[in-house]
Amino acid sequence: MSTLLVLLLCSSIIQAVTGSDNVHCYANVNEKTGECEDYLGEGVSDTDCCLNIKYGFKEDGSSACQACRQPEWTEWGAWSGCTVSCLEGVQERRRLCIGQGDCPGNDLEVQACTLQECCPQIGGWSEWSAWSECSVTCESGQRKRTRECNNPLPICGGRCIGNGVETIPCDTHQVCPTHGSWGNWGSWQQCSSACIREGSGVFPVQSRFRQCSNPPPSQSPPGRPCDGNNQENRNCLELPFCSVNGEWGAWQPDSECSVTCGVGRIRQKRSCNNPAPRHGGKACVGSPTKQTICNTKLQCPIDGYWSEWTEWSKCSSLSYPGFEHRCKEKAGTQKRERDCLGVTEDPPGKWCDGDYRESRYCYYMDRCILPGVWTEWSEWGLCSSSCGKSERSRTRECKPTYPDFSMVVAGAVKVVDVFFSGKPTPKCDPINNQRFKVTETINCKNVPECT
Repeated sequence: MSTLLVLLLCSSIIQAVTGSDNVHCYANVNEKTGECEDYLGEGVSDTDCCLNIKYGFKEDGSSACQACRQPEWTEWGAWSGCTVSCLEGVQERRRLCIGQGDCPGNDLEVQACTLQECCPQIGGWSEWSAWSECSVTCESGQRKRTRECNNPLPICGGRCIGNGVETIPCDTHQVCPTHGSWGNWGSWQQCSSACIREGSGVFPVQSRFRQCSNPPPSQSPPGRPCDGNNQENRNCLELPFCSVNGEWGAWQPDSECSVTCGVGRIRQKRSCNNPAPRHGGKACVGSPTKQTICNTKLQCPIDGYWSEWTEWSKCSSLSYPGFEHRCKEKAGTQKRERDCLGVTEDPPGKWCDGDYRESRYCYYMDRCILPGVWTEWSEWGLCSSSCGKSERSRTRECKPTYPDFSMVVAGAVKVVDVFFSGKPTPKCDPINNQRFKVTETINCKNVPECT
């Protein structure tokens, strides 16, 4: 026997045992109504549908819903209305059994109810009263009479059947006066101002008028004039605020004096807030800040300043002070001084920075004859006059060539600067019979005449 045939036979046997594939399967059962919801489909057995006990099924589309789970009651429903409106009646409530099988207990509960302890009973009318006077003193009106529902009184919310008032027409055979009645209000007039002044608490107003002409009061018989006023006023609340131009407030200090002695500056400021511009008003014109002079009336300290250096002293021997080694490779020293001038004691000024005395090593070359070299021409100088004849010049000079003396001074721990001191006599080939300085002069051009 083939494998396919075995599977078909087994499937037939299972269907015979568990039921046929002919139920409608649903994924949920409503807990309150017991209705099947969330339809999944048909063509499965009830056993397969109930593989999930939360599911439910119907045998066909119109049959009752059957839940797959064990049977259990739903919550009780609401109580029904009472069977009577007065005295005692009953009301009921129900619940559903949902699941496969029967639930223990009842699906119905009944209890007593009383909406009102007694039932209404009708009352009886008293005798009619006498007819009243006519309701008007002119033209046609009505007369009426009344009776009371008190013979006997109704009880428990009962009432008398019929009306407690009767009316009949009456005619005075008199013409009625026409009383005045107001006509319609006229249109609102323009507001008393085109804007509201902010903060004043006063608003512009507008008025409208009406006439006592709808109808006017009759003269004979005399009618009453209209009650009330013929004029009505109201505030104009929807107008824009009036524009306010800005004005400067008072000047206020905005800084300390810029100095602690003597005269300085102080900055002041003012605000455009007296008042501030609002509602389209113009801003203040001018600057919000200014600087003014301030005077401390205190003397400022004066710091010292150096005078010019004195000329260097003669180059004096290191070993024999006051002795000069002229034109020799023997180093000496020379010095110069300066004074700290102008410093005040009260208030105390600052003393000059630096030394008041300088010294340097030197070779004394005064009047020593040395080989010379002519310099290049200098730049042309300035014109000698602003009008008339004016000249400018340039020069070349014979400069000495100093010997290649050592820059190491005996006893010094490092190489130091050694300066050539004095005025040597340089020796150059003459130019235009000049041995030390050559000058070349030209006229300045286009110089105006002197007046």
